[in-house]
Amino acid sequence: MAAAASVTNPVTWAPSPMRWLRLGRRLSLPGPRPEAETALVNRSLSDHGNGLGRGARGRGGSGGSLPPPALPGSEPKAAPAHGLCRHGKPRSKGRSCRRSCQRPVTVDSSKARTSLDALKISIRQLKWKEFPFGRRLPCDIYWHGVSFHDNDIFSGQVNKFPGMTEMVRKITLSRAVRIMQNLFPEEYNFYPRSWILPDEFQLFVAQVRMVKDGDPSWKPTFIVKPDGGCQGDGIYLIKDPSDIRLAGTLQSRPAVVQEYICKPLLIDKLKFDIRLYVLLKSLDPLEIYIAKDGLSRFCTEPYQEPTPKNLHHIFMHLTNYSLNIHSGNFVHSDSTSTGSKRTFSSILCRLSSKGVDIKKVWSDIISLVIKTVIALTPELKVFYQSDIPAGRPGPTCFQILGFDILLMKNLKPILLEVNANPSMRIEHEQELSPGVFENVPSLVDEEVKVAVIRDTLRLMDPLKKKREKQSQQLEKPLATKEDPSDSELASASDGNTTPEAHLPSICLKQVFPKYAKQFNYLRLGDRMANLFIRFLGIKGTMKLGPTGFRTFIRTCKLSSSSLSMAAVDILYMDITRRWSATALDQRGSGMCLQAFVEAFFYLAQRKFKMLPLHEQVASLIDLCEYHLSLLDEKRLVCGRSGTSGARPPYSGTPQEATPAAHLAEGNPPPCADGAQKLSHSRHALS
Repeated sequence: MAAAASVTNPVTWAPSPMRWLRLGRRLSLPGPRPEAETALVNRSLSDHGNGLGRGARGRGGSGGSLPPPALPGSEPKAAPAHGLCRHGKPRSKGRSCRRSCQRPVTVDSSKARTSLDALKISIRQLKWKEFPFGRRLPCDIYWHGVSFHDNDIFSGQVNKFPGMTEMVRKITLSRAVRIMQNLFPEEYNFYPRSWILPDEFQLFVAQVRMVKDGDPSWKPTFIVKPDGGCQGDGIYLIKDPSDIRLAGTLQSRPAVVQEYICKPLLIDKLKFDIRLYVLLKSLDPLEIYIAKDGLSRFCTEPYQEPTPKNLHHIFMHLTNYSLNIHSGNFVHSDSTSTGSKRTFSSILCRLSSKGVDIKKVWSDIISLVIKTVIALTPELKVFYQSDIPAGRPGPTCFQILGFDILLMKNLKPILLEVNANPSMRIEHEQELSPGVFENVPSLVDEEVKVAVIRDTLRLMDPLKKKREKQSQQLEKPLATKEDPSDSELASASDGNTTPEAHLPSICLKQVFPKYAKQFNYLRLGDRMANLFIRFLGIKGTMKLGPTGFRTFIRTCKLSSSSLSMAAVDILYMDITRRWSATALDQRGSGMCLQAFVEAFFYLAQRKFKMLPLHEQVASLIDLCEYHLSLLDEKRLVCGRSGTSGARPPYSGTPQEATPAAHLAEGNPPPCADGAQKLSHSRHALS
């Protein structure tokens, strides 16, 4: 965490004693006390308690907009040049200098929950303005604790995406990753083989029996995770599908059953997992950041491979912090490299000392994160256009996700789950006496989580571009002058236009679009989602009706003598009926995105035979985008001639050089070698 910075810049303005007394009365201050005022600034930057607003109010009530008194021994600077404010910036018309130059970013934290303390610290370190009880006027940023719908917002930025909570539930995450596993099985082998209960129980039993018959020595262990569970609730291990507890799960609530990773990497003979924080800064265009440090949560019993005797030892097999904290062996530590919760960087240092290639470990983790987000984005786009339709007022979104990752003994990362609302608490409960608990600050949590929230806010700063623009406007007139006083003025203004100078470097590293070239070929789901959204017809809906599906088939010229429109209707009804009970959005009827993807796979396999599935799907997408681009060009020409309204050209990326006849005959479009594409993501990511 950044230490509180002392005020080192020379004060360039000193009010008269009588004026400062008047300001002091207005602010209910005792009078001119420059030393106390400076100490208060430093204390407000480092104070981690709940009285955060008091520090800000002591500085003037509006984020430090009133100037401090001259420090003893300091000499006042010369007056600013004509036409510039006292900060060296051009004076704005209709607004005071104080408001235009120093307006802080406003944050509505009225809906924040467990992240409240870390959020307050972050806001104060940034010298922004918090509204803990909301605000009648719009704020720049809204910080929600649970979901996008915590509050009705029509402007600004909100820290949740519509649909994210639903998308990272265990069943929906498994389905999203499974689609990508069907397309790119080798690229998505970081997620354990999964079955959805109760829908796939018979399939689960049959596949396990088939593998055992082929390999009698195979003695698997499975982990059952309730779909709506959190913090380890309801998770248990089984050795066979006939386990009686599994029958109870089928009757109570849906769940996911996965192969259990029996050979994890151990440290101090203990199993552990990694919580990494990932910022989804933007959905379109896709922007992903990964925190440079995370948390490692340890089990509290020495690990042994699963046997019928130790399956119920949750402190041995489950790494959930919320479970292990109740173990008598749980160790609270103020050190980042010891105890039952440590920083991930301390684990990497320990592995590095043993000769492990840390760059390779990070490269594999970055690849896992990017591929997982790529699997989630198609459905998120459908949710986004439903809640924030194009052309209507609405906020922009960003979100911090918690990725739980397990390192195997061979250092291969395995995705356990994704959390839409990772805990940002920076304290833990400590039992003082039997039944008496107290919240104690956790230095490990604070070091990681405050930096993640603070630097997320820095990346999302809505006034940053405005400040940079003002700085550029200031530099132009000053660059033509050679007066030394002008250069001093410029340097003084630079000090005022870099409010983050006292903060450490940003702890979030951009991984996408930085590594987009290695992973863009995986984004077939995004392109299918774009087609799906285009034919939805009504803004705000998430289901494709029969008319929309027929229009899609007709517009993209997918019907033929072997696939009549009557067969298209039967295909629509059959797939839609099968997915109707599992759709995320139960409002209304129609074809959900995952049902559309299944139909798209079917059409691709019919039209482009004798190819791998991912090439079949890519070829059909190219064909659809080609026909849509021709249609849009035609509409654009008609619109310019005044005969009809023009629609913006299709936003996809069709193969412009691909002739329609070549695609329509069922031949794949010219493209780069598939093996070369599949090797892109295996390159080391520095």
